[in-house]
Amino acid sequence: MTTENNVSNSNETQDTQEQGNVSEAEFRQVVQALHENGLKALRFKFEDEQVDGQVLNHEVYGPIFTFKIETKDGGKYATGFFMRELLHTFQNNEDPALWMSSFFFELMDGNEGKDKLLPMPPQSEDEAKALIDNVIVPYCAKTLREEFPDEQVYVDLDLHEEHGPVLEAGFTGITDGNNICALPLHVLIAHFLLNRDPAEPMIQGLYRIREEHGLEA
Repeated sequence: MTTENNVSNSNETQDTQEQGNVSEAEFRQVVQALHENGLKALRFKFEDEQVDGQVLNHEVYGPIFTFKIETKDGGKYATGFFMRELLHTFQNNEDPALWMSSFFFELMDGNEGKDKLLPMPPQSEDEAKALIDNVIVPYCAKTLREEFPDEQVYVDLDLHEEHGPVLEAGFTGITDGNNICALPLHVLIAHFLLNRDPAEPMIQGLYRIREEHGLEA
């Protein structure tokens, strides 16, 4: 397909770059404040459950905030958030607690009393390739096509000159201008390892494409 290929990094890789705009002490204060606000937000929504959290420093994405909720029925659920999205949420969302808790409600749905902790990261290139080929790509393809059942959705792997291996998705029915969004595979893996839906940022990208072309949501 001949297209204008938009590649999104979901903005997460810019988190570490923005540290250069503030002092190290100020950056640490922001990280600490986000961590504490995240705990408060989740404890507000899950006041009868045990809520814990920690901040991990990723070499690509910068600070990643992971939270765990242990329910009274013994279920343990964990997910994580990138610094940029937490900043945006606490600055712009009218109900950050509702937004954060929604990810846990999704994990709990149909899994009451079970553990849904963070997946084990792949330990080798072969394991990472198997995760992409056998889990993430089939899941994203199925989910994207179910999201747009009335469209012919193109989904395929490609190699981007700047961003490396990417997963592309687009609408074959759109022939003028940009009709494809793409996400680096490492971003998809990061979402999966945080118990986040790897298809969600691509779904948002496809909705933006439809909006650009004046199509109904």
